[in-house]
Amino acid sequence: MLTFLLWCILFILCWPIAIIALFLYPIVWLLLLPFRLLGFAVELSFDLIRNIFMLPFRILGVK
Repeated sequence: MLTFLLWCILFILCWPIAIIALFLYPIVWLLLLPFRLLGFAVELSFDLIRNIFMLPFRILGVK
């Protein structure tokens, strides 16, 4: 709701910037999507490595 209110204020105060933002947002989102997927893959791989190293401690019950 707050985002919509801020969008309306921007549209009232400076409508050219609001229209440009409306068209550029999907393009920027598509350009940044591969970096999000890469970050997700790196995070999952680090979690896998951490869980592999922590497996013996979990089996023994050491915290």
